[in-house]
Amino acid sequence: MLRTWNYAWWKPVVGVIVFVALFAVVQLVLAFGFIAAAALEDGPVADDFEQLGNLDQVTPSLLLLINLSLGAMILVAWLTIRIMHRMRPRWLTSVVPKMRWRFFFVCVGLSVVALVAQIVVSLFLPGSQDTDVGGLNEFTRTTVILAVIVLLTTPLQAAGEEYVFRGYLMQTIGSFWSFSWAPTWLARWVAILTTATVFALAHGAQNFPLFFDRFMFGLIAGWLVIRTGGLEVGIAMHILNNFLAFGFALSFGDLGESLNISEVGWSNIIVTLTQAGVYAVLVLVVAKAMNIQRRTNPPRQRLDESATAPPPVPSGA
Repeated sequence: MLRTWNYAWWKPVVGVIVFVALFAVVQLVLAFGFIAAAALEDGPVADDFEQLGNLDQVTPSLLLLINLSLGAMILVAWLTIRIMHRMRPRWLTSVVPKMRWRFFFVCVGLSVVALVAQIVVSLFLPGSQDTDVGGLNEFTRTTVILAVIVLLTTPLQAAGEEYVFRGYLMQTIGSFWSFSWAPTWLARWVAILTTATVFALAHGAQNFPLFFDRFMFGLIAGWLVIRTGGLEVGIAMHILNNFLAFGFALSFGDLGESLNISEVGWSNIIVTLTQAGVYAVLVLVVAKAMNIQRRTNPPRQRLDESATAPPPVPSGA
């Protein structure tokens, strides 16, 4: 959609640079805000800096900072597309262009079905019976605060990542590779594969099964975004995935370990393919049934009514 009448080859390149610069500024502002708030509580500033780089102990304020920092990518993406491409931010959301809320909530329901299928399949995998979940964590005031933060800010965090990877980044890469001599599918798949790879690598150190899990999420989400013409499908699945991860960590595990996870078993690949496959099939079926628009309607010059009107009947005929 960035291939408009004012497109230039350098705009996607400079746009990514502008996005990174704006994102860095926002992160610095939020980080110093976090440190200033901690200083009001008479905490050592050096400890606050160390806490920002160490997620072993996730406090409510640190979780809030993380989610708001990622959620701020929505505003950064909006500013970038407005400044660099002179387009309204809503064009990042869908081809309509706006958030199609009915389709979004349907996708949330489909995400639940896909997650249930994932859990059911995981129960039959070898070694699943040996997994020690542990007892229910102690219910404290901190747990309540963390749960509220997860509930209120995780949708922003998930949407922020989608606006970056499946929104602005996928559009810039796709527009840059949309050569007149190349087939359309080439630009699409270059954009999908590139953003899926960058999305997986952005999560830090990880073994191959975990990388594959994140890569497949980016691959399926990117493909479905193009097939449905909007970010709703990616945002819905992303939110449900993060809710499940955070909820499980708060109830049975440790939030710090959940954010620092770097490896999973090879059987997780089967679980990943199950969730991605079920979700993709359901979304395609429902999108077709709902007649979801997947392409833009470019502006067309209106014909003069007189040009389309039938010729006048001669008098006396």
